[in-house]
Parts: sequence; C-alpha cells; structure tokens
Amino acid sequence: MRGKRYLKNAALLTGAGMLLRLLGMGFRVVIAARLGPEGMGLYQLILSVYMVFVSLASAGINVASTRLAAQSLARGRGMAPTLRSLVTASAGLGTAAMLAQFLLADPAARFLLHDARAELGLRTLAPSLPFVAVAGALRGCFLARRKVEPNIVAQLTEQAVRMAVSLLALHKLSHWGAAYACCAVLIGNTVSEAVSCLLMALFARREPAFRPAPDDPVRGYAPRELREIVLPVTGSRILSSALQAAESTLIPACLAVYLGSRADAVAQYGALRGMALPLIFFPFSVLSALSGLLMPEITRAATRKDRGTAVRLIRLAMGITGVFSVAAGVVLVLFGGPIAELLYHDAQTGAYVRILGFAAPFMYLESMVDGILRGLGEQMATFRYSLLDSVLRIAGVSLLVPRFGMMAFLGIMVASNLLTFALNSARMVFCLRRIGQTP
Repeated sequence: MRGKRYLKNAALLTGAGMLLRLLGMGFRVVIAARLGPEGMGLYQLILSVYMVFVSLASAGINVASTRLAAQSLARGRGMAPTLRSLVTASAGLGTAAMLAQFLLADPAARFLLHDARAELGLRTLAPSLPFVAVAGALRGCFLARRKVEPNIVAQLTEQAVRMAVSLLALHKLSHWGAAYACCAVLIGNTVSEAVSCLLMALFARREPAFRPAPDDPVRGYAPRELREIVLPVTGSRILSSALQAAESTLIPACLAVYLGSRADAVAQYGALRGMALPLIFFPFSVLSALSGLLMPEITRAATRKDRGTAVRLIRLAMGITGVFSVAAGVVLVLFGGPIAELLYHDAQTGAYVRILGFAAPFMYLESMVDGILRGLGEQMATFRYSLLDSVLRIAGVSLLVPRFGMMAFLGIMVASNLLTFALNSARMVFCLRRIGQTP
C-alpha cells in the first residue's frame, strides 16, 4: 500500500513538475521578448539579492518542517503541535526578512548591484517573504504526510496567477522603462506567493491529521531540535546566497571590463542566467519530484534506524538520476542550441545551452545528491562544499572573466559543478557505508 502511494505521489509530482516547467518556460519566453537581454539581466540581478532574504525567511524552516513532521509521525505524535510551532516560527522569520529587504533595498541597489533601478524591484518583492516562509512550512508537513495534492494545486495556481498578474502589469508599466517592466513581473511574483500561501493554509485547515486532538503532546518536537536544523541551515543558506549574489554582481562588472560596455555585459548575463540556464534545468523537473519525495522517506527510515530501506532508496534514486541525466545531457548538446534559438531568437543563448549541456548530467546528479544528504541530516557537509565552491568561483570570475569574457565563466561553471558533484558524492558514499554497517 505504501509503495503504491509513493508511486502515485511520484507520478503526480512528476506530471505537475513538467506542467509547471512548461508554463514557466513559456512565461520566460514571453517576458524575455518584452524585457530584452538587458532587462532580463536586471531581473536576474534583483532575484540574486532577493534569494538572500528568501534564505533568511524559509531555508531552515523548509528543511525543518519536512524532517520534524516526519519525525513526529515516526514517533507516533500528533501533527497539530508540530504544524502550529512551525507556522509560528516561519511567520516570524518571514516578517523579519521582509523588513530587512525593504529597508536595505536602496543601499543594495546602489552599492551591491550598482544599478539604482533595482531598488523598486527589491521593495516590490519584500512583502512576498512571509508568504514564502509559511507556505514552505506547510508544504513540508504535507510531504511528511505523503500528501502531494495540496502542493500541486497551490503551485499550479501560483504559476497561473503569476503569469496573469505579470502580463497585465507589463501591459500597464513596461512603457515606463526597464525598472518598471521588471517591477511588473515581480508584482506577479508577490501576488502569486500570497495566493499560494492562502491556498496551503486552507488545505491545512481541512486536513484531519493537522487538527488538534485531546491526546496531543504540548510540543511536537523539542525547541532544541528546531534550532539544530534551522540555525545551521539558515546560516549556511544565507552565506551561500550572499556569496552567489556577490558572484552575480561581479559577473557583469568583470564582463564590462572585457566588453567595454556595461549594457552589453548585463545583456550577456541576462541571456545566460535568465534564458539559457532555465532551459538547461527544464528536464530536471522529471527528477525534482523524486528528490522532493525522497527526503522525508530517508529521514523516516533513518529515524527508525531502518538501514536497509535507506540504502535501497538512495541506490534507486541515484540509478534513475544517472540514466536520465546522461540522456538529458545528450539531448541538450545535440538539440538544445536550436531549441534555444527557436524560443528566444538569440543565437548567443543557443551557444550557451550547447556548452552547458555537457555539464548538465553533473548538475542533475549533484542536485539529487544534495537532497539525499539533507535527508540524512548532512546539511553542514553540503554547506562546507558550497562555501568552498563559491569562494573558488568568485576568485575565478575575478581573475579570468575580465581577460577572457563569458567563455571563461562558462568554463568556471563546468569546473564548479564537477567539484561539487565529486565532493557531495564522496560524502554520500561515506554515509551510505555507515548506514549499511551493522550495529
């Protein structure tokens, strides 16, 4: 029965993931045509700073909600106290992140992104952060319950609202310039996050397992358990996101030295980050469902000390990911360029896709390994590797991109993915051997 439910959930998430990616790609094509490469570059720069505050709002809670809810179920405890505590914590973190982003929008735009136009977009996104955090906590609890339908409905509704609101706002604001065109797209993001969160709250209110019961414990988990997950995960994600934001701002600056034009540099950056990379990661939607379902299952097995189940899940996931990622990489190398040119009418974006297609299998495998390690509670190991990778990338961008341009950065990306894949895989093998040992 459990196996049938797992397969059903995997099929639902895979189908929904593919539909969401298709909608997202279509939306990207439309906004790329309206914003242009330079506008897409500004849009991506705004998102790079936004992700730092998203990490503060939700990174630790997202991981904690899935793990603590799975632990509560494995221990036979009621879900209501766990859900209540997680929602309270996530709302607090989200509100703190919102206030921080709103207040820091001006200095971040002027001194970090070196583009005052970004201030409006950052302030537009700030109100979305409490909704992002609370929705993430609710999604984790539903995943622990092996119920994926609420997540699917909320995400599909979120994407539909984002597209409708963004396109309407673009129609009204795009003629005022790139800053307002980006703001129009980001208004859609903020409104859609609010709608998604409200939907998740409605589903949680109707879920029988989340309702209080007379025999519920006072707490679903110890405060120490929440701190031990949230603090290292949030701290590591904020630092990682900050380093990624620093890298994102450094790339256009270094490209401008090579090209002699800030506008051309931002346009090349937008073509890579805003157009090529979404196409590269489009096939991963098939695997992201497996990754999302895998973490609570591994956590549940580890909590019960069921080594056989944990080892079997890890081997199955890596086998499926390996076969799929190689096939996807071949398709991207052979056909990714023409597809990108057809969608974006930009030969440069097609060239980026062909080059990165060689690294795509390692990107997919590394993403899956990262999910496995989080399920095993190895967040600090992945943080150390991510920190090392970010420092090396920033050094590479600073030294090589001003001399060799975008081709140097593409080489840095390939080398970076090989490094993180090797480090995370080595850690996973170590954990796998440890789980497989008899007590």
